[in-house]
Amino acid sequence: MRRRAAVLVLTVLFGWIAAAQDIPELTVDASQSHGIISPYVYGSNMNLYTIIPMDLMDEAQQLGLKYVRFGGGDSDIQDLRESIIDLFVLQTRAIGAEPALTVRLLGGTPQKAAEIVHYANVEKDYGIQYWSIGNEPNLFVALMGVPRYTVDDLNREWRAIAEAMLAVDPDIRFVGPDITQYALLNSDLENLQYVDRGSSLDAEGRDWMVEFLRANGDLLSYVSIHRYPWPGLGREGATIDGLRRNSREWDGIVDNLRIVVQEVTGRDIPIAVTELNSNSANSVGGAASLDSHANAIWLGDVLGRLIRQKTAIAAYWDIQGGSNRGWGILGRTDLRPTAHTYRMYSHFGAELVASGPSDDPSVSIYAALRADGVLTLMVINLSESEQARSLSLAGFVPAGDAEVWRFDAAHPVEMIAPQRIEDDTILTVPPLSMTLYAIPPKR
Repeated sequence: MRRRAAVLVLTVLFGWIAAAQDIPELTVDASQSHGIISPYVYGSNMNLYTIIPMDLMDEAQQLGLKYVRFGGGDSDIQDLRESIIDLFVLQTRAIGAEPALTVRLLGGTPQKAAEIVHYANVEKDYGIQYWSIGNEPNLFVALMGVPRYTVDDLNREWRAIAEAMLAVDPDIRFVGPDITQYALLNSDLENLQYVDRGSSLDAEGRDWMVEFLRANGDLLSYVSIHRYPWPGLGREGATIDGLRRNSREWDGIVDNLRIVVQEVTGRDIPIAVTELNSNSANSVGGAASLDSHANAIWLGDVLGRLIRQKTAIAAYWDIQGGSNRGWGILGRTDLRPTAHTYRMYSHFGAELVASGPSDDPSVSIYAALRADGVLTLMVINLSESEQARSLSLAGFVPAGDAEVWRFDAAHPVEMIAPQRIEDDTILTVPPLSMTLYAIPPKR
């Protein structure tokens, strides 16, 4: 009988060990600092059709947004009006964010752009640092009714406007050229490969970004792109599984662009993704539409990957939408799921530390230290099932239980029961969720 009991115990023990060995691992090394996270990765956009409702101003202030760009396609349909600038700056600074303005490129003039800078930074003394010229010039022919527009036109017109603006305020910083769908699969200048080749080359087959950098890279403070994995597809766009598979695409986008920028300009110019979302066309009410819980979890993972790649600016499109507009962190009277994404990151640390892997198809981890030494772990489950991962934790000695914040279908950002987190802890996270662990350090 004792022999059978011993055999049973050993069988259970070995089975438990085998099961534990089968659990995939997430790694964090808090001793490997990757520098301070740019606060501007927590950014968004506004345009002529968005505004922060007064009834949601308190909630907007709690999002932790630090950069808001006024842009979009209407930037090249009409010039900025003074009243728009005033309201935009008022709302942006009310939520604690840095304003960024876009002046007109298509049909714009150097004189008008200079007048706008003079109004904003001289007459009103707003001190707006960040400026863009035009929006998605690679789509002027396709969307704006222009019969022909090439990178030569962009280079010539952009520089004339930029120089006129600098003559008014030499301290402004340019973010550009806002080429949309510019996603590189490699960084070999002699043989660049694109996710979307058609959007990346002009009518003469020249690379919009490379040629712009050659002509105007000397005036740029940030190199910017836009990215929508399902551009213009509306309700026929993303699926939950598609969102899960797409997030890994973002690992190479910034790194490849950074290498190209350095080779072309000889400078390490910071990278900005000044518009991002899953879909550039409106979609509402679907399992993976713009206003869905799945889209919010996808955004959380994309932000983590952009943070890991040291992206300088990342601006979600956009900040607010009505009941029939899927875009928007805020609705007319309520918070959209993506608001909870930013609320979760408001608990994340400021100093990025090593974490991985980045190729897990379902679960990602991102780690950062707070100023008080607390280690924060953001664990994101993109799958539709509960997932367990073993934590390999190095370079940090925990002291006491971790504070745990959860965002899933049942918890719109709530603090749940504390948990002891240390090396070899098994982390179990629910489907389509973000979980943040704030681990106190041993003093």
